[in-house]
Amino acid sequence: MRTNRRTFIGVSAAALLSGSRLAFAEKKYDDGATDTEIKLGHAGPYSGPASAYGVIGKGIEAYWKMVNDQGGINGRKVNFVTYDDGYSPPKTVEVVRRLVEQDKVLCLFNTLGTPSNTAIHKYMNQKKVPQLYVATGASKWGDPKHFPWTMGYQPDYNTEGQIYAKHIMANVKDAKIAVLMQNDDFGKDYVDGFKKGLGGDAGKIVKLVTYEVTDPTVDSQIIQLKDTGANVFLNVATPKFAAQAIRKAADIGWKPAQYMTNVSASVAAVLKPAGFDNAQGIITAAYLKDPTDKRWADDAELKVWREFMTKYMPGANQGDGNYVYAYTVSYLMHETLKKCGDTLTRENVMKQAANFQKFRVPGLLPGITINTSPTDFFPIQSVQLEAFKGESWELFGEVMSAESA
Repeated sequence: MRTNRRTFIGVSAAALLSGSRLAFAEKKYDDGATDTEIKLGHAGPYSGPASAYGVIGKGIEAYWKMVNDQGGINGRKVNFVTYDDGYSPPKTVEVVRRLVEQDKVLCLFNTLGTPSNTAIHKYMNQKKVPQLYVATGASKWGDPKHFPWTMGYQPDYNTEGQIYAKHIMANVKDAKIAVLMQNDDFGKDYVDGFKKGLGGDAGKIVKLVTYEVTDPTVDSQIIQLKDTGANVFLNVATPKFAAQAIRKAADIGWKPAQYMTNVSASVAAVLKPAGFDNAQGIITAAYLKDPTDKRWADDAELKVWREFMTKYMPGANQGDGNYVYAYTVSYLMHETLKKCGDTLTRENVMKQAANFQKFRVPGLLPGITINTSPTDFFPIQSVQLEAFKGESWELFGEVMSAESA
């Protein structure tokens, strides 16, 4: 009571008589927000079969350290609470319940993996806690009618799959397509989009084989695919297995036209381990500036990113595009929280996330911006194709969406 009384006495009579609203009366908070702190929750694979993505969580952590060093967001420091879920859905459920019910975070930010996010999808919406800018491109994250508390970030896998299909049909004569697919929602969403893009030519898929994330290698699957005589290889795999597939194809002398998902496009985490010689000509879809692409050597946006990396992540591999991803998605979250002002409620966080028009995030490719609305939860809907040459990616063609492919 004493604190409240002092607060009242400190307010001038004139302010009270004039009906002026006090600043502290205008502030609105949910769990995870105070006058001095914003608490964000995150789960990622710092261990396990997708541990190559662990650098994303580290990059995000470094970003918030930079923000806090600069004074925070509207005077509040960001408390980024992150746990290892090992890319295991049951573990994701465990750590996310801890984040929501014990740590009491304001929202989840960039939880990684399609199967992992699927495991908490209904829970987060039942709890009405934002599951924001998830690190997966499954199309299900853009369904505000049924899941108003979940929003994606990157281009959706379905669209990306359609674009590859259209490019293959336009550029590969007598295409016979072999597909390696991770056996979960991530793989299925990609392949569904790919088949949709093929349309009446879906029969050109001559073989589809799957693997489990618990498998040690995909060597036997690649041998099966080569034996079909396919001249196109769609590599729908996370980094560890994508690299294995590229290397094995080369080892057994299989030289199809190769298409690989954007989530495995890291030069440092995938192409280098696979062997640069083995990766020549692979095509993927990009929406971020690749730090190994010489065209961005003097780019102002990546110059700022490199300065950030040098200061806050000394010794980290600046050739790993996952760090660019971490920076861009954190920049968007930063802007979302800034727009919330002193109304740091979960409802307002989602409201601001769903209100971006042509917003430029440093690190996105030219011509690609953030666009959302209450009925559109796909922030990025465009990509540009690129091919691997030498030791880096080279962009070609125009920025496009599934409709313009």
